[in-house]
Amino acid sequence: MNYDGVRDVRVVVVGAGQAGLSAAFHLRRTGHTPDRDFVLLDHAPRPGGAWQFRWPTLTYGRVHGMHALPGMELTGADPDRPSAEVIGGYFDSYEHAFDLRVHRPVHVSAVRDDGAGRLLVETSEGVYRTQTLISATGTWDRPFWPRYPGQADFRGRQLHTADYPGPDLFAGQRVMVVGGGTSAVQHLLEISEVAAGTVWVTRRPPVFRDGPFDQEQGRAAVALVADRVRRGLPPRSVVSVTGLPMTEAMARARAAGILDRMPVFDRITPGGARWAPGRITGTPRPPMRVTEDGGRAVDLDVILWATGFRAAVDHLAPLKLREPGGGIAVEGTRAVRDPRIHLVGYGPSASTVGANRAGRAAVHDIGQLLGAPVPA
Repeated sequence: MNYDGVRDVRVVVVGAGQAGLSAAFHLRRTGHTPDRDFVLLDHAPRPGGAWQFRWPTLTYGRVHGMHALPGMELTGADPDRPSAEVIGGYFDSYEHAFDLRVHRPVHVSAVRDDGAGRLLVETSEGVYRTQTLISATGTWDRPFWPRYPGQADFRGRQLHTADYPGPDLFAGQRVMVVGGGTSAVQHLLEISEVAAGTVWVTRRPPVFRDGPFDQEQGRAAVALVADRVRRGLPPRSVVSVTGLPMTEAMARARAAGILDRMPVFDRITPGGARWAPGRITGTPRPPMRVTEDGGRAVDLDVILWATGFRAAVDHLAPLKLREPGGGIAVEGTRAVRDPRIHLVGYGPSASTVGANRAGRAAVHDIGQLLGAPVPA
């Protein structure tokens, strides 16, 4: 990396999703000027954060728990429009309303210590030298693909939630959805309406939640995720500890057998998947069948891995922030191993409301570290 022409700023914000925009808003509000005191970098091609990549059938009316960005409500949205369009347009308006001057598309490859108390941020548009960095890179860029015996030999199609195009691709096909989260259930319900057959596989029995989810339960769930982050363990999503909210559509699907969950298979075969004898009892629902040895098998055209995402923090690797448990220990939003680094939208702040709060908290702490910005 050529370090000629290094640009100096007080704060670098990486990522212009919910968390990054919240942080930039609060930097602006506390007197920091874009492109002089701070810079906001985003590698996506357009506004919208991860929302811009959501599948077209996820309409705005089906989005669960979208909180407005600070200082500007999202009003009058058509619930039947794709969420990617609605929220992408909202983020675009937000960036312009507060003059956040997002640099895109810009890829951040590494963050290093310059040996003199500053950070060097290596990007596709050059190098920034900064006193502190807010990492708001989310998880969308790191889809998690588990590995199972025989997976490489499967002759059908494999794809991840990150590449899910909507249900039409699966018309007339035999599909296995792997994963126990909200996205897995949404995919399964859509695909089951057009597919020749579906199978749902999860590592653990899914927990369905009936009734409202109050603030006390929400705080308890966030606390569980926060505890993992404090201990330096890889963060789990808040949804993973709250359970799946039972909707009317899900109740109908469960009554129809679509949500009859199966344990993870023992291996993937070239034409499908197999379970060893004794793993599954009772009469299988098609397309699953009993094998000659008493096990179970299913012939498949597609495996859809709705297996979640991991935090996209590879750019921070040169700083050696990871703990022995595999995660980055964070107190509030500060990385324990380097308080110049703030992680927002990470672990307990991965929800939209959590991202808003984390952006504000990070800027508050940065203000104490840096003092007042240079007057315009």
